[in-house]
Amino acid sequence: MRVPQTPPPPFQNIFAQKEGAERFAKIWTAILTMPPSAKKYYHWDELRFRTPPDGLTHKEWWTGLKFERMGASRNLPLHDKAGKNFAFTIPDLVTELLHQIDRDGGTLIQIPEPVTNPAERDRYLIRSLMEEAITSSQLEGAVTTREVAKKMLADGRAPRDRSERMILNNFMTMRRIIEVKDEPLTPELVLDIHRRVSEHALDTPDAAGRLRRADEPVDVSDNYGVVFHVPPAADELPKRLAAMCDFASGKTPDYFIHPVVRAVILHFWLAYDHPFVDGNGRTARALFYWQMLHGGYWLFEFVSISQIIKKSPIAYGTAFLHTETDGNDLTYFLIHQADVVRKALLELHAYVARKSEEMRTGMTVLNAVPELNHRQFALLTHALRHPGALYDIAGHAMRQGVVYQTARADLLSLAAMQFLDQRKRGRSFVFSSPADLERRLRKTGR
Repeated sequence: MRVPQTPPPPFQNIFAQKEGAERFAKIWTAILTMPPSAKKYYHWDELRFRTPPDGLTHKEWWTGLKFERMGASRNLPLHDKAGKNFAFTIPDLVTELLHQIDRDGGTLIQIPEPVTNPAERDRYLIRSLMEEAITSSQLEGAVTTREVAKKMLADGRAPRDRSERMILNNFMTMRRIIEVKDEPLTPELVLDIHRRVSEHALDTPDAAGRLRRADEPVDVSDNYGVVFHVPPAADELPKRLAAMCDFASGKTPDYFIHPVVRAVILHFWLAYDHPFVDGNGRTARALFYWQMLHGGYWLFEFVSISQIIKKSPIAYGTAFLHTETDGNDLTYFLIHQADVVRKALLELHAYVARKSEEMRTGMTVLNAVPELNHRQFALLTHALRHPGALYDIAGHAMRQGVVYQTARADLLSLAAMQFLDQRKRGRSFVFSSPADLERRLRKTGR
């Protein structure tokens, strides 16, 4: 990632010219006559390489676009280190994305049926919490693989290193976010979220759950020493944290902000202030989820934005830099994150569709065994597609969201019906999917 070129002052040298007003009128006319499809929200770093409208230079084109954007922008109670407000606009692209998110994100009716089915929702919830915990940690430097991390969470195994600890912390924090989604966001709750995210995973152990001190300078930089962001001074953080919580709770500003826009701004705010020694990115994304759930977007219990961000982390970082280098215009980050949220919803719907089809495929055989409960049905659906797969009681309990004894009864019952093979592994039982499971099921169903 590189630092984008800072835009030129938008009105530089135009009104200093003798025909400045006449020239600006020509610029403004060109902007007004541009079709909406041609007004993509380019940063100067991108726009300077594109062909401007006829008769305009790149700087004049930039001046016209900035004048239009400034007229539609609204100030936020978030300030930079110099005291200047951040601001945002809602371009047509964001309006369309917000409509799609409203339609598919839990506020309207087009919701995947398995997620609304109490018998299935716990499986989808655990899966999504695992996905977000793993990918959010990987974005912050966790180096374990997805497969190893999922098995650790599913088996309830203790983490072996800092990377696994980060993932387990994230997983438990996401569960906590769901529990407190109806509570107001307070500085104490933010500190508690950070403590949960970072406990036993910091170089400075006592930094979990507290603001950084003046003797703990931090910045955002790469491995080559290029500094991208220096956050506000430590002595400003208590006041800034209180202002952020007022914003999250809807106390500020004095105009309506769409709930998704508020969640994206909260995400940016925490990341900009960088109030902690480490764990800021994970805490910022956790607060995004709190705000979405607090705003009634309940489907976001099942959505992972980090898996989308992880596919293009440079674009994520660039959205921050575009905002900071263009006069605190938060629209860049809003566009990026609205697109991320939309893609994450599409990913969830596609995943549910795949799993629903797999369930329908296995239903013909499994329906012949009416004594199966929904948890056993789900496990055998997986087992049909994965001969030789191993299952244990702790893992089944984690995936299904049930207590150990319920999971134990599920697996022992399946073994008694000879749908799983059972053997000892140390002091515990392990169960495996037999290669001829479909034959066994059909035989039982006759």
